[in-house]
Amino acid sequence: MAMLSFERKYRVRGGTLVGGDLFDFWVGPFYVGFFGVTTVFFSFIGTAMILYGAALGPTWNPWQISIAPPDLKYGLALAPLKEGGIWQVVTVCAIGAFGSWMLREIEIARKLGMGLHVPFAFGMAIFAYVTLVVIRPVLLGAWGHGFPYGIFSHLDWVSNVGYQYLHFHYNPAQMLAITFFFTTALALSMHGGLILSSTNPGQGQTVKTPDHEDTFFRDLIGYSVGTLGIHRLGLLLALNAVFWSAVCIVISGTVWFDQWVVWWDWWLQLPWWAGIPGGVNG
Repeated sequence: MAMLSFERKYRVRGGTLVGGDLFDFWVGPFYVGFFGVTTVFFSFIGTAMILYGAALGPTWNPWQISIAPPDLKYGLALAPLKEGGIWQVVTVCAIGAFGSWMLREIEIARKLGMGLHVPFAFGMAIFAYVTLVVIRPVLLGAWGHGFPYGIFSHLDWVSNVGYQYLHFHYNPAQMLAITFFFTTALALSMHGGLILSSTNPGQGQTVKTPDHEDTFFRDLIGYSVGTLGIHRLGLLLALNAVFWSAVCIVISGTVWFDQWVVWWDWWLQLPWWAGIPGGVNG
């Protein structure tokens, strides 16, 4: 009932970026807007193209269906529909749908008088996707460097790219990305556990306050960022995880062409190792 009563504040005119009152409408509890319409449009076309690509064969097994990018010989040109053109259309539709959804989030935030943190965070996820299917292929000179749309084929692509640069886990940007992913999971699981433990106490006990939560972490690790601070920290960690994930792949083949383990030779060549008996340069 609390959410239903709040809809009176939410269902207000204004906040739209495009279309004004013409697209300022709801379907049930869902706000639509101009960008809700474009989201549906791009999603429908993209899904239809995937089904068309699957109908071309050789299988309807959802694990093995794959929409492959054009062959490298096509470069950055448009490819025939059955030779990678479907992938290009699906990519355009995906970017259109994701971008529309982000703009719809902006309109909803404007209606509610909120900050734009959610669409900004979603925009970072879109950036990671665009890095894989647009930015890196353009830098490498061919759409064929994008990943295929499929479950097993996508996993194979990830594995192949890793082997292509051998010891991909030595990629410094990937190290940062993985560190931020793990730290995000750690920070937000500890935060979730803390909230549940304070708001869902044992039978007969009273619900604890934020003061109890702050005290727990002050006693546990010596410092508490507070109820607002933990969400800022979680957002910062998550955004960095996505950002460095995009960086780690876009610099492979564009900035660095050798095995990633070789990149660390700079560490072995530092001057203070020189002359050490048994050392690298000694």
